[in-house]
Amino acid sequence: MKKLLVLFLASIMLLAACSSGADKKETGDNSNSSSDSDSITIWAWDPNFNIKAMNMAKDLYQAENPDAEIKIVENAQADIIQKLNTSLSSGTTKGLPNIVLIEDYRAQSFLQAYPDSFEKLTGSFNTEDFASYKIAPTSLDGENYGLPFDTGVTGLYVRTDYLEEAGYSVEDLNNADWDKYIEIGKKVKEVTGKQMLSLDPNDLGIIRMMIQSSGSWYLKEDGVTPNIAGNEALKKAFEVYKEMLEADIIKPNSDWSQYLEAFNSGDVATVPTGNWITPSVKAEASQSGKWAVVSQPTLPGIENSVNASNLGGSSWYVLNVPGKELAVDFLAKTFGSNADFYQDLVTEIGAIGTYIPAADGEAYKAADEFFGGQTIISDFSKWTEEIPQVNYGLHTYAVEDILVVEMQNYLQGKEIDQVLEDAQTQAEAQIK
Repeated sequence: MKKLLVLFLASIMLLAACSSGADKKETGDNSNSSSDSDSITIWAWDPNFNIKAMNMAKDLYQAENPDAEIKIVENAQADIIQKLNTSLSSGTTKGLPNIVLIEDYRAQSFLQAYPDSFEKLTGSFNTEDFASYKIAPTSLDGENYGLPFDTGVTGLYVRTDYLEEAGYSVEDLNNADWDKYIEIGKKVKEVTGKQMLSLDPNDLGIIRMMIQSSGSWYLKEDGVTPNIAGNEALKKAFEVYKEMLEADIIKPNSDWSQYLEAFNSGDVATVPTGNWITPSVKAEASQSGKWAVVSQPTLPGIENSVNASNLGGSSWYVLNVPGKELAVDFLAKTFGSNADFYQDLVTEIGAIGTYIPAADGEAYKAADEFFGGQTIISDFSKWTEEIPQVNYGLHTYAVEDILVVEMQNYLQGKEIDQVLEDAQTQAEAQIK
């Protein structure tokens, strides 16, 4: 009897221990690794841009909140996407950060798939202080979840010396359309022997630029339904792309280094892309004074196309984990409201935010001698406010994978309407 009692008590203790262990595991899986309310962890990519910007925000915030512990961790963007999807799909938040940077093209896929995993930022900042085109991709069901960061506002970087040699001025390209661009490109090629631009056939970023300038996207306003067949802006963008190739004004590239080499070496006359390319253009100091930036061309024949668009850009999100209150406060008092902070971002790393009041600061109005004394930051800021708002939705890259293949079919002779209809059918089958 005594032995049985001992065994019984031992069994009770073992069960209690197992139960305690199970509870501990569950708690651990649903809490952030930094549960201290005075400590937050941040994930971002690109040490010379996003990470540096966040370190500047950290210094600013800790000057007023010295007890706040802020840890910034660099991850490749692909790794962040994988880690978020793996953790959130399994229902665990263990090891996740308090703040994470997410590209605007991908934001809705996270917000709609894991709506309870992100903290609402509604009311923590004034949405009217930010470029309107950034609000749709960072919001869901009328609530703000992302605090807008950098703009991917596009421009047309132009070699003024090549233009002048061909008999043109910068003004001939300012507020132009793509037909005018091709016309000038042919002349530049004829006179100087230089191509007009460099493109990677597997990257349709320029198509994104063209269609957003018309307030159109690969998906309809619901952010889910493919908008390919019958999309007049997309059709015209494909046609312009083909016309540029047929005009022989494109220098092909197959990777980022070849892309940079194309303009740093002087082989191309223009660079149509996002403003984030500025440091790379300026990297070739010998070309100082030979560049200018004008507004992006419009799509010819598309009535609502404007000389402004976007390529890239990201925003900050707070995960619904312990420490979220500090995380929200940190973002609100730095990226969410401090115009002086944005002056420092422009001056130190060339990061143009989408915070409208910052455009009145001196750093935004400063002349850039590399661009002939042009106030390019001020120009980019003006164009930022003109970017049409679209819903990037859930499937930007999935649709683009289809379009890359169909673009090649089009260039090889397939009729454009059939190209878009086939792409629509594939997208509808793939996106369910």
